[in-house]
Amino acid sequence: MKTKDELIDDLLTLSFAEDVGDGDHTTLSTIPAEAQGKNRLIIKEEGVLSGVEIARKVFAKVDPKLKMEVFIEDGADVKPGDVAFTVEGSVRSLLIAERTMLNIMQRMSGVATMTRIYQQRLEGTGARVLDTRKTTPGMRMLEKEAVATGGGTNHRIGLFDMILIKDNHIDFAGGIEQAISSAREYCQSTGHEDLKIEVEVRSLDDIRKVMEIGGVDRIMFDNFTPELTREAVRLVDHRYETESSGGITLDTIRAYGEAGVDFISVGAITHSVKGLDMSFKAMK
Repeated sequence: MKTKDELIDDLLTLSFAEDVGDGDHTTLSTIPAEAQGKNRLIIKEEGVLSGVEIARKVFAKVDPKLKMEVFIEDGADVKPGDVAFTVEGSVRSLLIAERTMLNIMQRMSGVATMTRIYQQRLEGTGARVLDTRKTTPGMRMLEKEAVATGGGTNHRIGLFDMILIKDNHIDFAGGIEQAISSAREYCQSTGHEDLKIEVEVRSLDDIRKVMEIGGVDRIMFDNFTPELTREAVRLVDHRYETESSGGITLDTIRAYGEAGVDFISVGAITHSVKGLDMSFKAMK
């Protein structure tokens, strides 16, 4: 299995392959090879900065000789006019790296900003915002990093690092009891005893079934109302971690947090995010 750094490098390779192709002909035709310059990343709206360290990887991949000076680190609150960093070196390299760097930083900062807003709505409840697998293909590692930067908590990275028994698994397996038993047997027979098991429930009766069979780490309340969630939390009574999921918005998340769940998963923090506006401008 590839490491996080290897996946990021693959993403950057693909990004430059689709953007640069056989050459940045505009830059090659207008900028002398020996030209040197300096650019700065200017923030244009309020938010949470994320992606500075990935930007460093972008510049290094294009041209290891580029020199980056960072003034604002990942996780910081930023406002219009802030300069996050400067980069100095070959003008051709600066221009080639610009769009890929901005695409990544704008996206990551947008995710971090949205996550911070959702998590702030839960202040004082003890509940934590979780991300989901509803991410941009190829950018999952970066978007989940941005969630963490914004103060959220990462759920499983993919299908390989946790067992999450959802409604389709339950229906195809023949019921909650069968699904949980099969998952536990699989973990024991394949040497995956360290995998946590989470199961999705659709009613209080489902919760009772899960608690009767046991052997899970977390129970996910799927599309419960805040009122039903409060009942579910009382029923579980801290014997398992609890998670709310399904159509939870910025307007409703506080009610779920006050109902007492440990985690609230929100797909919107990665799948419905506006990039944070910023620009990469030459310094004259």
